[in-house]
Amino acid sequence: MNAGSCVVVGAGISGLLAARELATAGWRVVVLEKSRGVGGRMATRRLENGTFDHGAQFFTVRSERFGSLVRRWLESGVVEVWSRGFADAGNRPNEDGHPRYRGAGGMTSVPEHLARGLDVRTGERVVEARLRKGYWEVDAQSGSRLTAAAMVLTAPVPRSLALFTDEPALPEEARRRLEEVSYSPCLALMALLDGPTGVPEPGGVQVKGEPLDWIGDNRRKGISRAPGVTIHAGPEWSRAHFDAHETEVATSLLAFAGEQLRTDLTTRVIATSLARWRYSWVSRPFPGPCLVARNEPTLVFAGDAFGPSKVEGAALSGLAAADHLLGRPG
Repeated sequence: MNAGSCVVVGAGISGLLAARELATAGWRVVVLEKSRGVGGRMATRRLENGTFDHGAQFFTVRSERFGSLVRRWLESGVVEVWSRGFADAGNRPNEDGHPRYRGAGGMTSVPEHLARGLDVRTGERVVEARLRKGYWEVDAQSGSRLTAAAMVLTAPVPRSLALFTDEPALPEEARRRLEEVSYSPCLALMALLDGPTGVPEPGGVQVKGEPLDWIGDNRRKGISRAPGVTIHAGPEWSRAHFDAHETEVATSLLAFAGEQLRTDLTTRVIATSLARWRYSWVSRPFPGPCLVARNEPTLVFAGDAFGPSKVEGAALSGLAAADHLLGRPG
């Protein structure tokens, strides 16, 4: 065992970028992900002959560091510019000239690109992390156990905190600060339709309200051959109906979206699928790009709840975690 070993928990963009930076520097890195695929909320799903982005719908660039990554992804065909604005709650075009990017084959194109060449183990739910003889010992539900000199946790903060049953492993001050982070849920409905959706060009309506937050047309977006919509409920409606039956949620959201688009969606549905994002919007973020909870062995918390939220914030958080481990100035 050498000092350059790390377990990264979570294969979203934060974890994958941290892992790539460390692996490039010669570290031995293993990424553990509870889901069957990588990406977290940069998620794309097939529904019959349709393709749907059902988590993050697009991303923007505000910083030079993230911008340099996106330029490389553009050059390699991993991402494309989708639009420079979307329709507003009145279904009126609302372009501001600022590019909105999407994954070339759906949002999951980006994490799948980042995961190539890394030791990423999907379907591995971490259940406990403990200190053992100066190293981190990590147990997965499958029965596998890993040991490393450093650990980076990029899952939603409540899930990361739940890994520490041995209280001294996580300093009380770090726990206290992390418990201040909070999230709002999002119910995301994917609906395959038998014809045009009614979503205006370029394929998105940012309602930003209740009960609806977003309606996206995945064919106009350029990722689906079949017509279909992704509907995001607002955070309060999602919280109130989070555990409701899928049929009830689908019926309500299709009716809300049809009213917004001034078209009847309910009679044109071929198939639906519902994603329940318990930790979707970050309602109270951690103020910094990551939290170094302890050193020797190093424990770093990162993810979209740290610093600026959304895709760019998550990416910068993962890079900040790697910067700390590599001794690079932030």
